[in-house]
Amino acid sequence: MAPAQRREAILDAVIPLVFEHGPSVTSKQIAEAAHVGEGTLFRAFDDKDSIVRAAVEKYFEPEAFRDRLAHISREQPLERKLLEIIRTLRERFSGVVRLAGLVGDPRSRHQREHRRVYASIIADILAPDADQLNWAPERVAHMARMLAFAAAIPAFNSGDDFNDDELTQMLLYGVAGQQPEAQS
Repeated sequence: MAPAQRREAILDAVIPLVFEHGPSVTSKQIAEAAHVGEGTLFRAFDDKDSIVRAAVEKYFEPEAFRDRLAHISREQPLERKLLEIIRTLRERFSGVVRLAGLVGDPRSRHQREHRRVYASIIADILAPDADQLNWAPERVAHMARMLAFAAAIPAFNSGDDFNDDELTQMLLYGVAGQQPEAQS
C-alpha cells in the first residue's frame, strides 16, 4: 500500500474509535482497526495525538459531506428529497456535535461560508419544486438545517427524539398545515 493510501486508511479507522473510546483511544487500537502495525502509525504520524487531530480535521472537512448532499436526486418527489436532506444533515450534525464534545471543534472562522454553501446545495435540490413551496428554496434550506441541527443535539431531545420522517413531515407540512403569512 502506498504511504498516502496507508495514511488515509489510518485516518479512516480513527473516528469510529474516538466515538467508542473518546480521546483515550490507544495507538494499539488504532493500529488494529487500520490493519497496520503500531510502527507503521508512527512512520506516518508523529504521535497518537497527531493521528487523532488529523482524523478529526478530516472528519470536519466539508467537501465529502457537500458532495454527498449534492448527489441527492432532483428527480424524486419533494417529500423524498426533503427526507434525504433531513437524514443527511442530521447524520452529519450528530457526528459533528458528538465529536466536538469528545475532542473539541477544530473548525475555523469559515463556518458562515460553509452554511451558505450547504444552503445553496439544498436550494438547488429543491429548485424543481419551488412552485410547491411556501418559502423560497434558500429559506427552506435554512429551515431544514435548523431542524436537523436541533435534532442532532442530545440535550435538546432527551427522551423526545424526532425521527427523520417526523422532521420531514414537520418541514413539509408545518405543525398546522397552513401557509405562512409572509415569506422572509
